Amino acid sequence: METTPLPPVTLVLDNLRSIYNTAAITRSAAFFGVARIHACGTTPLPDDRFGRKRADFAKVALGAEELVSFVSHPSTEEALVKLRSNGWYIACLEQAPNAIPLERGVRGDRFPLAIVVGEERRGIAPHILSLSDAIWEIPRKGQKESLNVAVAAGIALWAVRSLPNLNSAAKPPRCLSRQ
Repeated sequence: METTPLPPVTLVLDNLRSIYNTAAITRSAAFFGVARIHACGTTPLPDDRFGRKRADFAKVALGAEELVSFVSHPSTEEALVKLRSNGWYIACLEQAPNAIPLERGVRGDRFPLAIVVGEERRGIAPHILSLSDAIWEIPRKGQKESLNVAVAAGIALWAVRSLPNLNSAAKPPRCLSRQ
């Protein structure tokens, strides 16, 4: 059976602190067909500094760390400059005065697409936001002011992969969530 490749999407993790968030994002990335994650600054990697697999990462990612490649960058600025020079559209996922709702920002003419998610407490710094083509936010409906970064990344990936007429690749078997 022939399949059409999915439009290219990558994730840029801007100085995340939690190995669990990074691993959960990796699992969502593998589920949604993201081939590469750019880990910037302090973002934990699947391997420790000695090249050994991290058991805590693997426990959360459940094998996704073997399906998604990682590129480590000393800074998010460096990663974004490289991506832009290769023609990537850069969208930061952040609450900001000039952010547009995710459902309006995600469009079929914005590929290859790099989605930037930021540090768990402070989010994406203003100087990083200024390097992006767009700032997208997930509209809040309740009282809590923010989402966990791994949840937000999963929602953004779902929105991108749900675009009609872009994802004509043969669909894999239906997967039910495993608590």
